[in-house]
Amino acid sequence: MNREKKKAGGRRQGWQCSAACAVALGAALWAGTPVSVLAQAEIKDTPSAVIVMYHRFGERDYPATNITIGQFEAHLRELASGGYTVLPVAEIINAVRGGRPLPAKTVGLTIDDAYLSVYREAWPRLKQAGLPFTLFVATRAVDRGLGGFMTWDQIREMAEGGATIGAHTASHLHMPRASMEQNREELETSNRRFREELGAAPGLFAYPYGEASLALEVMARQSGYAAAFGQHSGALGMGGNFFNLPRFALNERYGDLSRFRLVTGTLPLPVTDVTPADPLITGGNPPAMGFTIKSGDPELSQSLNRLACYISGSGRARVERLGDQRIEIRADAPFRTGRTRLNCTLPTRSGRWRWFGRQFYVPPG
Repeated sequence: MNREKKKAGGRRQGWQCSAACAVALGAALWAGTPVSVLAQAEIKDTPSAVIVMYHRFGERDYPATNITIGQFEAHLRELASGGYTVLPVAEIINAVRGGRPLPAKTVGLTIDDAYLSVYREAWPRLKQAGLPFTLFVATRAVDRGLGGFMTWDQIREMAEGGATIGAHTASHLHMPRASMEQNREELETSNRRFREELGAAPGLFAYPYGEASLALEVMARQSGYAAAFGQHSGALGMGGNFFNLPRFALNERYGDLSRFRLVTGTLPLPVTDVTPADPLITGGNPPAMGFTIKSGDPELSQSLNRLACYISGSGRARVERLGDQRIEIRADAPFRTGRTRLNCTLPTRSGRWRWFGRQFYVPPG
């Protein structure tokens, strides 16, 4: 895999890669491709990074999934300011998984759904800025030529210009509602269409709507993906679940520059023994939520009394500390049908925040 790379202002520029090369990037990096750029930048002792997620650009009729052009251009100017290093998502995952250091404030960019505004608005600006990104494509909308979506030719152009292409199922279904047979068929169909159109199956996957379960995480792994993403907030760090990784969603309401600076500066909250293990809630609602802090950092242990957790639709939750390291979160009411998010944050002395999030799903009925 030959790619010409050059480093400028903490950004990646000058990418040259075939469509098949771009699609297979995730799997290749996961297998151990050297991350040579890491040695050239200021590094942290513990690898961590933030992944952000976009959908639409300049489509004001869809504010929940849209970012305005002004907001997006402000984000790009911020990333070019010299305080960030934007790396390919697969390269970030490879480094974190392997425990290799990353530059301070490493950021990865992802875009879901392959809307036409990605090609018309985001792609020219990202290309001019020299920033790598991953585009997660649900193949059926592209196959059917639906209005408002990109074409395969446009996706090929983007891949050959340096974008990494990821999988997002065929029909963008609610996976926890579907049978495992249907979900497996969705992934197989999606991968087949990528091989036919781009020459290779993707190495990265994103769950539609961020809806996942333990069984779906196993399926994603067995389908050959190196990692999979949800749509819950948080920073990537060692010991995380690489088949349900967090991303900060950016839209009109949550896309101003102050929030962008906040989320791109977050650090992971190192946790283990997370409960419930399955984000799909089929009984015991509300679930018993908790985690154990896994860190030898005295400052972190001493500051746990400042940890705050919030449940979407309910507000601040009760937090109980059991012993020195165990945290239990108490919800006062059952989760509603559909998606519920948990966000736990902890301020640091540096002014940055440690952040851990999860998304749960309660099926209808």
